[in-house]
Amino acid sequence: MTLPTTRVSFPGGAVTGESTVLAVHVLADGRYGVVTAESPFHPLDHTWPDQPADTGTLTVADGASLPVVDCLTGAVGPEGGELLVGADIPVRRGDEAWSWLVLHVLDAAPQEDLTGRTVTLAVDTERRTALSASHTGCHLLALALNAALAARWRKDPGRADAFGNPDFDSLAMASSVMDTEASTDVYRLGKSLRKKGFTTEAADDLPALAEALPAITADVNERLAAWVAGDAPVRIEVPGPELTARRRWHCELPIGPAEIACGGTHLHRLGQLSALRTELTLSEDGGELTAVTRPQQA
Repeated sequence: MTLPTTRVSFPGGAVTGESTVLAVHVLADGRYGVVTAESPFHPLDHTWPDQPADTGTLTVADGASLPVVDCLTGAVGPEGGELLVGADIPVRRGDEAWSWLVLHVLDAAPQEDLTGRTVTLAVDTERRTALSASHTGCHLLALALNAALAARWRKDPGRADAFGNPDFDSLAMASSVMDTEASTDVYRLGKSLRKKGFTTEAADDLPALAEALPAITADVNERLAAWVAGDAPVRIEVPGPELTARRRWHCELPIGPAEIACGGTHLHRLGQLSALRTELTLSEDGGELTAVTRPQQA
């Protein structure tokens, strides 16, 4: 049977919902993946696994509550092929020939057949809020870092952020991972970036990046503090309820509206934070810049 792509409510901030169980799959690691028609759970994205999965509970209508210990992205190919999970999926999320599923992972087999049953899905709200804070902080860091590094571009790299600054975050990104404490973004400063116009070397009008890093860090943190103090509203633009919908993060910052493509979850306002600070470090060989950005919830 070909299952329809899961409809999700997490982009709007939902943490609970009721739905019908469509299938239960035994996963390769021996755990069980429950597929429902709708879900408030945010699964780990197999294409860009930056935000960890939601956890929580799945409660059957008669009251039996089952711990959801993980949440994964599954996909079924054309003509109802085999269920593939995570890194085993050979196509990017959104391929219209595939069905895209939220898999609510249980450690143990359900004691009864859940197919066709109505269940209540509830996300661990404390974990969700912490991950959302880190994800929101990650996007703000990107914009602040782009602005702080704008003077180090010797030519237009052909890609700008919402405020017209060269999009260092996008062009140099090697990896982005967040947890309940912080987001960690690693940027490559190699030959490819230099060809695009970015310089780490000293010049008449600026010091070498290593020497300038304390001042750049202070610049970024000053911007972050001002934005948090402004209590800007945050929303996710949602073109449709499908897991595969191309969503965008919007934040009405004091300097203007910003938006970034994003499939994760976020805070509703920056006033939910009392502070947001980053620490920037260069690798010993100068080839990587790492930003660890820590939100403090209000």
